[in-house]
This record gives sequence, C-alpha cells and structure tokens, in this order.
Amino acid sequence: QELALKSLGNEGLFLFSSLDTNKDLYLSPEEFKPIAEKLTGVAPVSESEEEETPDPDGETLSIVAKFQPLVMETMTKSKDGFLGISHVALSGLRNWTAPAAPMTVLPARQFKAFLPPKNNLDLGDPWWIIPSELNIFTGYLSNNRFYPPPPKGKEVIIHKLLSMFHPRPFVRTRFAPQGAVACIQASSSFYYTIAFRIHAEFQLNEPPNFPFWFSPGQFTGYIVLSKDSSHVRDFRLFVPNNRSLNVDMEWLYGASESSNMEVDIGYLPQMELESTGPSIPAVIHDENGNVLDSRDPSGEPIQFVFEEITWQQEIPWEEAAHRLEVAMYPFKKISYLPFTEAFERAQAEKKLVHSILLWGALDDHKASCASLPVPGSGRTLRETVLESSPILALLNESFISSWSLVKELEELQSNRGNEFHSKLAELHLEKYNFPVEMIICLPNGTVIHHINANYFLDITSMKPEDVESSIFSFSTNFEDPSTATYLQFLKEGLQRAKPYLQP
Repeated sequence: QELALKSLGNEGLFLFSSLDTNKDLYLSPEEFKPIAEKLTGVAPVSESEEEETPDPDGETLSIVAKFQPLVMETMTKSKDGFLGISHVALSGLRNWTAPAAPMTVLPARQFKAFLPPKNNLDLGDPWWIIPSELNIFTGYLSNNRFYPPPPKGKEVIIHKLLSMFHPRPFVRTRFAPQGAVACIQASSSFYYTIAFRIHAEFQLNEPPNFPFWFSPGQFTGYIVLSKDSSHVRDFRLFVPNNRSLNVDMEWLYGASESSNMEVDIGYLPQMELESTGPSIPAVIHDENGNVLDSRDPSGEPIQFVFEEITWQQEIPWEEAAHRLEVAMYPFKKISYLPFTEAFERAQAEKKLVHSILLWGALDDHKASCASLPVPGSGRTLRETVLESSPILALLNESFISSWSLVKELEELQSNRGNEFHSKLAELHLEKYNFPVEMIICLPNGTVIHHINANYFLDITSMKPEDVESSIFSFSTNFEDPSTATYLQFLKEGLQRAKPYLQP
C-alpha cells in the first residue's frame, strides 16, 4: 500500500483502488476492462450475452425512455456556491439532461427473468428476481467505484433497461435493501401481469472527478407477458414522483474511502421506460413458411391484431405494490398512513399517533438524510427496531403510525387553507431536530413524548449501567437494547397519554 501510494500519489491510488475490486493490489484483465473500454471505445460482448442464442423467429419489444433531469432548486443545501460546493462536483449531474438511449429494441424472451420461479405461486406472493445480499450485519459496499461490475444472470436485462437512462447503472445498491422483487398481480390461462420493484443506482462521474452516486428512491412497474415469455404485451418501469423528494445523492470530496462525503436529496420529475406496443415477430412467415415483407404494398408496417386477455385472477395495483414494499421493508407490516390521515384515524380509533419525522424518506432505498450508516439515519431505524416483532405488535395494538418529510410538513404549516392541519405540522416541527425525530402525540397533535434518533442510538450503544434516565431504562426481557429502549419509549408515551385518553 505504501509503495503504491508513493508510485501513484493519493488520487492515482484512489483510481487504482476503485478498479481493484478484490483489493489484492493487482489489476486482472477483468478489473482493467472498464479502462480498456474507455480508451478504445469498444465494449466486448459479455459472457451473459454470448450465452443467449437469439431466436431468429422470436419477437422483439420496442422500448422508449422518458427522462426529465433533477430539478436543481429542490436540492436542499447543495446549489452552486452554497456550503462551498464546487461546480465540478455536480458536473455529472448537471450534464445528465437526456436519456443515454431514447429507444431500444430487445428480444421478448430476455424478459423471462421477470417470470415467477414456479407456477403455483398465489397472487401477491413476492419472490426475488435479484436477491439482496446485504443487511445491517454485512455492512455496505464501497463508495469508491466508478464502473459497474458485469451483470450476471437475471441482472442482465435490468442492467440493459437501466442503461437506457445512463451508461453506468449499478443493479446492486451499496446499501440494503438491494435487489429486485416481484409478484403476480394478475393471471390468465396464458399470461401474467407481474408487478416489480427494483433498487438500483447510478454513478454519474468518471475519473479524474470523484464518485457521485445518484440513487432514486425506487424503480417500480409492471410487465404483461406470456407464461412462456415468447410475447410481451405491455411493459412500464418508472421512478415514482408523487412525493416532494425522491432521489438521494452522495459524492466524495477526496481520494479515499474515508474522505468527506456530501449528501443531499432532490426531486426527479420523470424517469420512465415504456413499451411502444406489444412485442412483434422479427420475421413474418406465411402458412407455407415463406418470409413475408413486414410492410404492406403502400410501404406501411403490417398491423398485428392481438387477442384480448381475459384475466381469471387479479389483485389491485396498490395491494401488489404494498406486498413488494413489505418484502423490501418488513417494518411496513403495519401501515404508515399519510400525516393528516393518521390523525383522523387516531381520533376515530382513540389511539395515539406514532410519527417519524425525517429529512428524507423512510421507505425508499435512499432512507433518511444519508445512505451512510451514520447515527440517526432512517436506515438504522427501519433495519433494527421498526422491524422487530415486539415493536410491530405494540404499534399495531396501540398506535396509528405515520412518517413525514420535513419539507412536506413545512409546506403544510404554511398552507393556511386548513388551520388544523397547519397547527398539526407546526407542533411536529417545533420538536424536530436533524436528522430524524420519533414523536408520540395525541389525536389533536399535542406532543407527549419525543426522542431524537441520534440520542436514541447513543443511549442504546451504552452499557445498561451507564444509562441514568429511568425513562429509557433497559428491560431484561429482550437481549437487543435498541428494541427494549424503543418499547420503553412507546410505553412511556402510552403512560403519559392516559389522563387524556380516559373515556
């Protein structure tokens, strides 16, 4: 390492390390491949593509990409000149204004990766297209990378699709939950509608700039395809844009893994792939097997007529999406309602509101203010206490749960059209401290208990004998101190609320 540093200098070693995936201080031909492709402009055919023998009689699907770049004004702290952020750091982001490939044509059979692993799955039962290999115990993958590893197996089609947006998609994210999950939304004799959810991210910079990671909250969508994958009737993949912030961005400021990393969030109006129509035969034969011209005598393409699909079983899109969400995030086994709806439900059911207020989203891949495993991040909460059985049981029994973005509550507070909703938001924001605040309140919005995630994680990392506060004392019933402490927090909230909830 010292010799390498002496030979290459800091920035040279940083680039070398980004390619040296097995950290043996030697570059194999496979590791050097991204640089070779960059210098020669030629990308060799990957093994996975070589394995696919194209069917000359198979159908092809035309897909278009629709992309509107990030709205720079929605970045909360990283506009040029603010916090000393250089224009160079954001150059990859600013230059990404259009999809890398506005249209592509793919063999229909490549979409077989979306088919269920077996035929007897019930509607809504999730399976993994790309299994997650990370969890809270395995840590996370290196930030110091520019070029995605070659995709394998079912990763190949997802890599091809995401490459329409940008040439450097990583189909496995640096942080859990990784991967892609799917379920059957509808079924007929010969067709499925498959709903899916993908967590992937993009590397926007190349050397000599430092890495810039662009992580949409999620990709979701559906595909209607025949059970033998020979025909695709419809396909759509998109980043949801229904919340005010839907992308996490992180970038390094120095030539090492431990260098400072800046984080920010923003809003992406559109990132979408859509089929232009059903897949069609690449070659058309008549009944005698002779090849026909794909255009009629006037030069117009031949129009195909497709049979109507009669669905025998079907579940609503919202239910399918929720099943996929729970597969990615077990903490979603209980419902997290929109902010104002949670208070209406709490009033009707005479329960308390358990609310989590974050700088960034709790149920998107990006998770809270930063995808780094810093104290207080939404990731730490959702992967530990919020997933644990005792917490899920108590929340289900005694609370109505909700999570909100700070930005959304600030907008609600300033909207004087509904004074009650404005007051609810104000009471929450009064108690908020960066980056995550857990809040327990009455149905009228009165906060009766709250704890900042940084403080919560600090005390749960201490030895029980060092914790002075009786409010957050450890229970001996649970080995996990964070679960025990969060249970104590919830129970203390219930205790404090008793005078207000008496019939």
